Amino acid sequence: MGKEKEQKKPEGKGREQKQAKGGEGGKKQAAAREAGVPARLFVHYKKEVVPQLMKRFQYNSIMQVPKLVKISINSGVGAATQDPKILDETVKELEAVTGQKVAITKSKKAISNFKLRENLAIGARVTLRRAIMYEFLDRLIAIALPRVRDFRGVSDKSFDGHGNYTLGIKEQIVFPEIDVDKVTRINGMDITFVTTAKTDAEAYELLKALGMPFVKRQEVLQTAA
Repeated sequence: MGKEKEQKKPEGKGREQKQAKGGEGGKKQAAAREAGVPARLFVHYKKEVVPQLMKRFQYNSIMQVPKLVKISINSGVGAATQDPKILDETVKELEAVTGQKVAITKSKKAISNFKLRENLAIGARVTLRRAIMYEFLDRLIAIALPRVRDFRGVSDKSFDGHGNYTLGIKEQIVFPEIDVDKVTRINGMDITFVTTAKTDAEAYELLKALGMPFVKRQEVLQTAA
């Protein structure tokens, strides 16, 4: 009679709280990764590149200034159809270079001439954004590209017409994160820079201002006979 009734805890509340904490934990980890000292190239973009592009193209608002959205790296490994271990090595190398988890790409259809079956692992890809994107670009420009054999600048003809630029790397050993003595196979990769630029000219000026070493073309002087 005098005993108080025990209050029942609402069902599922504990589970919902755990799920909410799990989601918040993922966001906190991502935020912690972005926290700290900002990327050197991002600071350069804010302080110097933005005013330079606004003056160059006479933008009315700072929101019109093109910016780098993401960097997509793709490496095709056709030999993985015969030896899957080659793909494992490529994945480890890409993760060492980018510092991020790599996704495996699989074939969409079977091609008998190439001994390719459907849904077969044939490559690896990774997409970089925000701080890690600027850090990778900084290392690419300052360290990796100067190590390319007979390097004279990257081509300025690899724009897609929509403000995006693709750069091909023939040898992965140009990145200092890869130990040359442990490399068993030379493999290349395609690096695509996705920007908000509406034209190729704006994307060219953006990447050039960020330090991309485009090839310097000399105009041929025609002398009168």
